[in-house]
Amino acid sequence: MTVLSVNVNKIALLRNSRGRDFPNVVNFGQRFLNLGVKGITVHPRPDERHITRQDVQDLAEFLSLYPDVEFNIEGYPSDEFLQLVCDARPAQCTLVPDEPGQLTSDHGWDVEAHQDQLQSVTKTLREAGIRSSLFLDPKPEYVPAVKAVGADRIELYTEEYASHFGLEAEHPIFESYAATAVAAEEAGIGVNAGHDLDLKNLRRFLQIPNIKEVSIGHALVVECMIHGMEAVIKEYLAIVAGEEGFSHYY
Repeated sequence: MTVLSVNVNKIALLRNSRGRDFPNVVNFGQRFLNLGVKGITVHPRPDERHITRQDVQDLAEFLSLYPDVEFNIEGYPSDEFLQLVCDARPAQCTLVPDEPGQLTSDHGWDVEAHQDQLQSVTKTLREAGIRSSLFLDPKPEYVPAVKAVGADRIELYTEEYASHFGLEAEHPIFESYAATAVAAEEAGIGVNAGHDLDLKNLRRFLQIPNIKEVSIGHALVVECMIHGMEAVIKEYLAIVAGEEGFSHYY
């Protein structure tokens, strides 16, 4: 079954807008877990505009009490970021090729062009007992390079799929994701996915078999604001479990 990992960056962004510890990130993490979520994702950025270093430490301590819940930390593999990750010891570290001031992730790695860097980083993570995942565009030809640098998984960057969902162009785009997932699986690499997935488009995307994890934040938080946390999380968990049905909200 696919694991739903909730990205809590938007909770932190809302908190930071008022200068108080409200809403509290760990408290919301607890709320998601109470509803059956088995993964929490954060993407700390150098300017700490949403998730802070302290948040990472607090969540790591909290989630250590839940060995069945995966903690996933995303980010650009700077020395400072890697130290933060190695201190927190999450289950997984997802490496993204973001510039320091980038608003949001918008492309995957050119793995061959960064081979030496990525090989060194995945080695560091492996020695720390942390699973590595590379943010990747849907390009099957990139998979051999992922294998060469020693990454355990890829995270398919799904913005192109999401932005074309329901259009005629969706079909060849979907096939490129499916082909990349198949190539990864054949190479012994696990497949995650994330970016702009939501209740409307997730079920179709999970027709691709053996997606191990989906990381969803922005859309999920907005949907919770509109429809309520309990109902929204219940529906996401039904989708990742492969239960039949259609979204009640689209």
